[in-house]
Amino acid sequence: MTKTNDATRRLDQMPSRSNYAKLTGIDIVSVAPDCVVCSMKVTDSLTNRNGALHGGAIMTLADNAAGTSAFINIPADKTNTTIESKTNFLCSVSVGDTVTARCEPLHLGRTLIVLQITMTRGDGKIAAVTTQTHMILDWSK
Repeated sequence: MTKTNDATRRLDQMPSRSNYAKLTGIDIVSVAPDCVVCSMKVTDSLTNRNGALHGGAIMTLADNAAGTSAFINIPADKTNTTIESKTNFLCSVSVGDTVTARCEPLHLGRTLIVLQITMTRGDGKIAAVTTQTHMILDWSK
């Protein structure tokens, strides 16, 4: 991993979870500049028509973990946005299981961050792997 800026945020500067993250049941388990871990319990409302975890839900989990990682790795006067996301779905996840997302930065640049998120089922099998690119932007409200 490369990093060009040492001025990262502290955990206490992290905003509270978004309403969307609350709706999908995403919990932040741990946050550090080199690894963010989030989890999501699979409920009936998160399934596809086949009764397995919906691909959009697993991508939401990946995006939440990656956004948290990007946020903690940029200065307080900056923000970020996802500009590219690619997910490989490897196995299904059933209702009642919990998916854990582990996000690790691959590149921390001045304008772009590249992250890899590995999502595992409760039995340890990899359910999906996502790679995301985030653009770092000047903060404006």
